[in-house]
Amino acid sequence: MVEHKKPTSAQAQEGTLQFETGSLTKEQLDGVLNTLPVDITFVDADDAVRYFNKPDKRIFMRPKAVLGRKVYNCHPQKSLHVVNKIVESFKNGEKNVAEFWITLNNRFVHIRFFAVRDPDGKYLGTMEVVQDLTDIKKLQGERRLLDWKQ
Repeated sequence: MVEHKKPTSAQAQEGTLQFETGSLTKEQLDGVLNTLPVDITFVDADDAVRYFNKPDKRIFMRPKAVLGRKVYNCHPQKSLHVVNKIVESFKNGEKNVAEFWITLNNRFVHIRFFAVRDPDGKYLGTMEVVQDLTDIKKLQGERRLLDWKQ
C-alpha cells in the first residue's frame, strides 16, 4: 500500500494550489483545464463571467472582454430568458443541472450548466460545459487495446 503524505509547509511550493485530493501549480491546472475536450465557462455568484478555458477546438468563442461582464450581456437576446431561469433556479436551490443538445454546423453539441456549491451547499456560481459529441456518438463495439493507427 502506498502512503500519501500531505506536504509540510516547507515542502509546499509557492504558488501551488492545495486541494483535498492533491496539489497543482497554476501552470499545471491551466494545462489540465485547457487539455479537457470541453469548453468550460464559470460565472460567479454575482453573475459575472470569471473564467473560461482555452481548448484547442472551442465550440463557442469567448473573447477575454467577457471577463467581468454579467452573464446576461454575453448571450443572445432570444436565449436570455433561459439563462435567467437556469441561474435563478441554481441560486434558490431548486436545481443543480440544466442540459441541452443542439446541432451546430453539422456537429452534435451537448451543453450543460452546473450549480457550483461549497461543501455546505452555498451557491458559488454556475459552470457551463460544452462538448462536441459528434464523434463519440459514432463509437461502436469495444476497443480494448491501444491502436494509434485509427
